[in-house]
Amino acid sequence: MTVHTLINTIKEYDWGSPTAIPALAGRTPTGRPQAEMWLGAHAAGPSTLVRDGVRRTLTEVIAHDVDAEIGPATRERFGARLPYLLKMIAVAQPLSIQVHPSPEQARGAFDSGDANYVDPYAKPELICALTPFSALAGLRHPSTAADLLEALKIESLAELVDVLRTADHRDAHLDVLRRLTTWPLERRSDLVAAVRESAAALDGTAFGLVENLVARHPDDPMVLAPLLLEHHELAPGEGMFLGAGVVHCYLEGLGVELMGASDNVLRAGLTSKTVDPEGLLAIVDPSRRPIKVTAQDGVYDTPAPEFRLRRADAGETLKLAAGLPRIVLCTAGTAKVSVPEPHTVRAGESLFLPASEPLDLTADGTLFVAEPGI
Repeated sequence: MTVHTLINTIKEYDWGSPTAIPALAGRTPTGRPQAEMWLGAHAAGPSTLVRDGVRRTLTEVIAHDVDAEIGPATRERFGARLPYLLKMIAVAQPLSIQVHPSPEQARGAFDSGDANYVDPYAKPELICALTPFSALAGLRHPSTAADLLEALKIESLAELVDVLRTADHRDAHLDVLRRLTTWPLERRSDLVAAVRESAAALDGTAFGLVENLVARHPDDPMVLAPLLLEHHELAPGEGMFLGAGVVHCYLEGLGVELMGASDNVLRAGLTSKTVDPEGLLAIVDPSRRPIKVTAQDGVYDTPAPEFRLRRADAGETLKLAAGLPRIVLCTAGTAKVSVPEPHTVRAGESLFLPASEPLDLTADGTLFVAEPGI
């Protein structure tokens, strides 16, 4: 058994960049938005590899010999599956307002037959910026959100301002989000038009973000999200962890994303996909915040048990014992991997290393290694 090159699924969502992922990998753009490249064994887009001359999905490879591929320790903790999903994500336009469930919420909703839950697993996630990366994540303090909304001087928003100033932290935000997502359909375009006019006359990053959203979603009251959520700018190499209950929306940038192997997303606006405002409100936790993460000794540590992300840059070596299933993704330059024979991986390429193999690599660029968490 040895290292295997992965062939990965590209997701062509409308918010994706037509050029960012092809440019990194040295490929010719297709002209269509390439939003995400999935590296893993999730049923919605499993990677494939060639084993013994036959092309198989990584899911099939793992199922054939679970202990050899993911190792007894991972099987005992997570079952006969790869517990993480690695992605390259290229955001050219804002994503939906969304939130992910906890393990208990995901299991309960999936077992009850809730159609918005496609699997029984949580989806904690870590985004690591490859370029400057912009996001909305975590709710502002109610008084700050009230000040921003009040600055618009829109009469129909006065009740929302009052709610933010008088209710406690949790109830205030949930009430405001509920009112915006249930705003009468016949009045939505009038509200957004008023927001556009008012925001254009005001200075500040939050109002500029509102203007950008209005241009793309002229009938969606959730264009007010930048006034309710904190804005974050990540420099290349910086990371941000989003746990269960943290409402968020990525705005722009290219990054490596590592998450629990789940596709459970509850949305409440700024999207053409299915929205479930009540489902989102049921799992939003206004007290939860994103966690900024920097690599310490090459490791982005997070609270998530499902995954851990390692990084190696030019001139660095990485030697890891066998026992864990790993995916290696090169994002710049090359890396030399010996498992046991030498193998070169280039920008945009990725490898699967079964748990039965140790990892020994030397970087001449930038690469990431995904593995189960501690």
